[in-house]
Formats: sequence, structure tokens, C-alpha cells
Amino acid sequence: MSRTDSDSWDPASSVGTTATMVAAARAIASREEDPLFDDPYAAPLVRAVGIDFFTSLVDGGIEGDDIDGAGADFMARMIAVRTRFFDDFFLTCTGGGIRQAVILASGLDSRSYRLPWPDGTVVYELDQPQVIEFKTATMSSLGAAPSAQLRTIGVDLREDWPKALRDNGFDPTQPTAWSAEGLLVYLPPEAQDKLFDDIGAQSAPGSRLATEYHPDAAATIGERSKAISKQWGENGVHLDISHLFYEGERRHVVEYLAEHGWAVSTKSRPEAFAEYGRVFPDTELLAPMRDSLAIIATRN
Repeated sequence: MSRTDSDSWDPASSVGTTATMVAAARAIASREEDPLFDDPYAAPLVRAVGIDFFTSLVDGGIEGDDIDGAGADFMARMIAVRTRFFDDFFLTCTGGGIRQAVILASGLDSRSYRLPWPDGTVVYELDQPQVIEFKTATMSSLGAAPSAQLRTIGVDLREDWPKALRDNGFDPTQPTAWSAEGLLVYLPPEAQDKLFDDIGAQSAPGSRLATEYHPDAAATIGERSKAISKQWGENGVHLDISHLFYEGERRHVVEYLAEHGWAVSTKSRPEAFAEYGRVFPDTELLAPMRDSLAIIATRN
């Protein structure tokens, strides 16, 4: 399956399947002996999507077989560290007084429901309309209530999403906490630059941004994704994740942000693991991912 400029998806198709995969990983990570976070909504969301393989994973019907870092066990450990990184980012931002948060490509992320947002915080979630509709309906059926003022916006990030954001009450004159988690590899190189340009244009001084950067992502992550997709195929999910990525040379995120008015700090993936008491495995398949960066930037 190839990407197009006008493709769309729900949580059971194309890019949306990866959101379900991440939710399954969060569900598995939440039941670790010493979990980095608790997401009580991840498993119910996965079950509601209805992909048998992922449902069996979260219900313990399939062992998290780990083959050199390609299996569900390592996926859960990696997503645990990533989830905690972004959780801590939002809690630090709001603890410092920011009361406006934007989660881009929110997928099946339940932060708007499970984090202890300070009173008066408004959280905007943006994703494909079908993804937003599915999650909103499912969370309502679970009796879940947001822990912030939640405003969901069904919009394709290739469209004029800043206008949609402002039309829903977003105030670009106020500092904002932005997240672009697990997103950039699914954008063409030029769209990655435009995303950061659009974020910058909506960011008052003091705004903060959390994201990730994977050097040569389509090649390095693509190889691991092929191994993951092979395991999926053996369990009835026939989707090659690497076909969802966009190839082509892209700007280094740290350099681009620094050139466009942001002060940037980074952690390598092993450093991020170590910060949360985890060890990043030293395997051939995972070696290219050691150079991946967790990024926090502050608008000057």
C-alpha cells in the first residue's frame, strides 16, 4: 500500500493501524511490574478497534515474542519510555503555568483523560476525522471524562489545521505546549518543515514543543518495521509499516528549529531509557535507533 497526498484512515487501516499498535503497547506497558505510567484506557480502545491480533496481545492471548527487538515486548518497553517522556513534558509545561496544550496526530492517546491537568488547562487534539470520531465515541461509551477542557478537531494535518485550531478557540498569543509524537516519519520531508513553520507561527514566546527525530528514518526504522510487519503477517495483520513512511532527505529537526527561533535540548534514545531506569538493548536490528533523539524546544 502506497501513501498518497489525499489518503485517509481510521484506527483499523493504514497509518491508523500504527495508532492501534501504540495503544496496544501502552496497554502492555501499563501492566509491567514497575510501570512508567498507567493507561487504563489503552486496552479498551484496542478492543474497540477490533483487530484480532492487537486484541489478543492486550488480553494476553499472544506472547510478546521478542526477536532481536522486533517483538511486542520491546515495543512495549520503547513506547513506555516514549509515553513517559511526553507525559512529563506536558506536566512540566503546565506546572510552569502553560494552560494551552496541542496534541498533533493524537491517535488513540488518552492523555486528555488520564493526566492530572491543572484547572483551566485546555487540550486540543488533532487527527483524521475518523480517528477523532472513533476515539470520542469509544471514550464516551466507557464513561470516561476528560481531566482537562478537551477540544477535539478532526482535520488532516496536510490541510489548514492552524485555522481549524483557532476556529476552536486556540489563542496564539498565549504560550502553548505542543507535541508531535510518532508523527514526523509519516510526513514527506517538505511537510515536516511546513509543520514546524506552522507551529512556530502559532507559538507565543515561552511556548514549548516536544517531538522526536530519527536520522534517515525511512531506511533505519524501515528495516525494523519490516521485521515487525513480518510478525504481524504471521498473525493475520497484512500491513507493511515501512510502506507508510516517506523517503527522501529531510532537514535535521534540531538544526531546523534552532534556525527558526527555538532553543533546543535533546536526549538520545539510550539516554532517555536510562533516565527512566531502563536499558536500551544493544542488538544489530536496533543499532540505528540509538541515534534517535527525544527533543524539547522552547520558543524564544
